[in-house]
Amino acid sequence: MNLFSLIRQWRLGSLWMLVAAFFFAIMGVLVKLGAQKFSSAELVFYRSFFGLVFIYGLTRIRNQSLATPLLSKHMWRAVLGFISLLLFFYAISELPLATATTLNYTSPLFMAALAPFYLGEKFRKTLFFAIALGFVGVSLLLKPSIHADELIAGALGLLSGALAGIVYIHVTQLARAGEPDWRTVFYFTLVCTLGGGLWMLIHDFHRIGWGDLLLLTGLGVSATIAQLALTRAYRTGNPLIVGSLAYSTVVLASLFGILIWGETLSADRWFAVAIIVLSGVISVTSLKPQSKG
Repeated sequence: MNLFSLIRQWRLGSLWMLVAAFFFAIMGVLVKLGAQKFSSAELVFYRSFFGLVFIYGLTRIRNQSLATPLLSKHMWRAVLGFISLLLFFYAISELPLATATTLNYTSPLFMAALAPFYLGEKFRKTLFFAIALGFVGVSLLLKPSIHADELIAGALGLLSGALAGIVYIHVTQLARAGEPDWRTVFYFTLVCTLGGGLWMLIHDFHRIGWGDLLLLTGLGVSATIAQLALTRAYRTGNPLIVGSLAYSTVVLASLFGILIWGETLSADRWFAVAIIVLSGVISVTSLKPQSKG
């Protein structure tokens, strides 16, 4: 393959990230709508169950094995991912969609901060700048003047981003050990389905009406499409372009929040969002990003 063909493939492959971003934003909208009736754990269950069934069916059709010698590593990644997803969905239910999405997308900053210690990556000088800039943005976004309830939800949303950053460290380690993406995603959806289902049985379970089926099915479908498009983007595109385009989810979530709920952020909050997005782009261009699972 010549250089021109490689560049063309990278460009086309990278555009899959825009597909993923669109469906991740749709997922956020459906979570916010579903939160009016269902708990975060229930939404995690319905989001994950569809993906679990789809991936399991695909592995059976392809006769692929789910057995792995790295089960404990998969479980750690899955449990942390489950908690991160639970906190993210809670943040979406309590905060403007743009704010919750931005806080979750601080994950590259946490990954960049931890990668030199856990992955042996070289800590470039630009990372110091990116991390410092990112947390300046977070401070502006979560300034103490906002309502106390929002501050708690904001802190949990930020924690979801921190846990997601640690999750990506585990995903990177699994990939370097030769584990395929579909197996990593399978164990993640399995734990999220079991964890969300158990939480539902113990704490909350709202009966599903006919009107809820479309929303919950859409939640599972959008999350699965986004996951598949994300994986394809990282496999076939330029990883630096893909990592940067991932932040289009924040832009799309912001637009959906304005159009559907009339959510407005003050000028300084929009400035904070822009700072966090910029710092994230800098961080992903400093360390090779990995696929979200």
